[in-house]
Amino acid sequence: MDPAAPAAPAPAAAADAEAEANGYEDAAEFEDAEAGGEGAEALATPASGDEEVTELPEELARGVVCLQCETSPEAAAAGAGGTCRVYVVGTAHVSQESCEQVKAVINYLKPQAVFLELCASRVAILAPQNLQVPTMNEMIDMWKKKKMNTFGILYSWFLAKVASQLEVLPGAEFRVAFEEAMSYGGKVILGDRPVQITLRRTWGKMSLWHRAKFLYYIIFQSIFLPSPEELNRMLKDMDDVDMLTLVIQEMSKAFPSLMETLLHERDMYMSSKLLKVAREHSSVVAVVGKGHVSGIKKNWQQPIQVKDLLELPVAEEGASKMKILASIGALSDEESMTAM
Repeated sequence: MDPAAPAAPAPAAAADAEAEANGYEDAAEFEDAEAGGEGAEALATPASGDEEVTELPEELARGVVCLQCETSPEAAAAGAGGTCRVYVVGTAHVSQESCEQVKAVINYLKPQAVFLELCASRVAILAPQNLQVPTMNEMIDMWKKKKMNTFGILYSWFLAKVASQLEVLPGAEFRVAFEEAMSYGGKVILGDRPVQITLRRTWGKMSLWHRAKFLYYIIFQSIFLPSPEELNRMLKDMDDVDMLTLVIQEMSKAFPSLMETLLHERDMYMSSKLLKVAREHSSVVAVVGKGHVSGIKKNWQQPIQVKDLLELPVAEEGASKMKILASIGALSDEESMTAM
């Protein structure tokens, strides 16, 4: 999933209030629940924990990975049973077919909890919205108000351009999952790492030269996007990655650090959070991009230092806007010489 979906991050208090009003929990709130804090009360009535293990029919099982773990003693005593089954549904993010599969799997299983590859700053995706590519003035306004760093703004703009080509709202499968869970009283939990941390860690790992090169690269690529037909053909050919992971993989050829911060670190973070959620429930459906499924499975029940994944980079001095602009000019000259 796109870690930089164009949604303005809400303050913590506002996010908490919105969560209570709309029936989802952030991963941070769930940690409070584990400790017996105020977050311990479910925001929506969960389904019964006494149901027998359910196997998915073949037509729904495609792209779904099943994991399991022991539930906590407290959850077992509360009727969740001794084992939790986790069904990880991998989606293409900008695919109507993925939306239909997510809806069908949740409707069939009716799990106690639905885990989404979202954070509190991106909950706007769960509300009906129109497909809109940010204008230059809107991006400048976001930068002035420090809603996102430069990387996040340009990355969001590029992904919105891709989505507009396909005429599918990015993250529509999360809204489908949310609505389906609410229809029977399931609990919805936001389990991705906060987007601002992901963006700052990504930008912080780039050298000044790579930052300048990235600005040039993202603008160039957006001009020469494949046609909607080509994009849809690519979607059908992707077995184990989603559209956004494919974009990250392509970008990482020029910017190697992207795979680490945008994919691998989030795999570890979500695997750890999903395990904590699973230990408190009898069944969970996790809705994530296809590109995260193998990483979540690889890190399942492994020791992960979540605190390290939340550390912010130290701001470097001297990376002035003039230096970046000068670097872009040098890059443009280099491209021109190559073309001659």
